[in-house]
Amino acid sequence: MTKSVLLDLAGVVYQGEAAIPGAIEAIARLRDAGLGVRFLTNTTRTPKGVLVQRLQAMGFDIAPDEVYTPAKAACDWLNAHKLAPHLLVHEDLKPEFSGCGGDAGEAVIVGDAGHDFTYEALNAAFRSLIGGAEFLALARNRTFKDIDDELSLDAGAFVAALEYATQRQAHVLGKPSPEFFHLALETLSCPPEEAVMVGDDAESDVAGALAAGIGAGLLVRTGKYREGDEDAVEPRPTAVVDDLPAAVDWILRPR
Repeated sequence: MTKSVLLDLAGVVYQGEAAIPGAIEAIARLRDAGLGVRFLTNTTRTPKGVLVQRLQAMGFDIAPDEVYTPAKAACDWLNAHKLAPHLLVHEDLKPEFSGCGGDAGEAVIVGDAGHDFTYEALNAAFRSLIGGAEFLALARNRTFKDIDDELSLDAGAFVAALEYATQRQAHVLGKPSPEFFHLALETLSCPPEEAVMVGDDAESDVAGALAAGIGAGLLVRTGKYREGDEDAVEPRPTAVVDDLPAAVDWILRPR
């Protein structure tokens, strides 16, 4: 029995500056059915507060404590380990790390830095890593759907480059990390097998959720989805549906 639903944001709930058609009503249907709802995003360019304000301006009924971001997970990790951040992230995201960490060492944090992915910045991160700094990736998505409606490189390619150069593996804090899914479900007191994940990224959203023990993973044909994405991952999606309203139909259908 489904008790909670985890929703990706960009490409599932909204695209650009507009809600996906029917998404506002679809989320309301989940709430009206008594299901817990949480929003999991791997967006690492936009601060959480700004993101929530944008969504509310689009008409979504979303509270800040319902949204989970890799930056928040990273800040919690830094505080727990008392390490100072060496940031390779977008300029807009840097305020999220104000006051995070300590002085027991350093951790390189890699997110989607956009134009700040310069040789100098990557090499500085590389030197910190070979010098012993911890290696954290906010996410390792391959692509995202950009404002021009085309796919662009996401942070994953740059994480992989640093992994190759340092011969080290990054600790991923966002999707598809099992801890990221479980953190959201803990606030709903919901076991993973009684939850459903809905996303447009077959690898990070859907296969990641299923590997983390989530009961079902639905892939939507909006956002970054491309025909055949479902055939390139394991575990395969539980179902592939047109959009979020269709996903909610699937979730609420009696079984």
